Amino acid sequence: MSPIPKETLEAYLDDALSDAETAEVERSLRDSDPMRKQLQSLMRSRDRGEHSVGAIWRRHRLSCPSREQVGSYLLGAMEADAHDYVQFHVETVGCSACLANLADLESQRAEEPAQAKTRRKRYYDSTAGLLRPARNA
Repeated sequence: MSPIPKETLEAYLDDALSDAETAEVERSLRDSDPMRKQLQSLMRSRDRGEHSVGAIWRRHRLSCPSREQVGSYLLGAMEADAHDYVQFHVETVGCSACLANLADLESQRAEEPAQAKTRRKRYYDSTAGLLRPARNA
């Protein structure tokens, strides 16, 4: 088995790999003491605050569209350039966080009207006290 590059181990720690890549890294970690030591060293470096710009970018998901943008993508309510970017990010890059947002939004969209009405009422009831009008001073 070939050694796993440091960048892949960093992506593993950031939970930014596909399921197949994650499985490959975990197999290597089980089978290789040097690989486990490399991962532990990388974790210690992170704990000391040694971060690369790329690691910070990935960790904070700076290239990810917002949930609202993913929802607009799902509804087809985006300008062409933005749509193309979200499509690339979700379908080609396969960002796990954005795929999870997309799946959640799709499930809400497919929800029966009665279920949606019940969910909306529950949200309203839980926040109604916060929606009182402001008093004039």
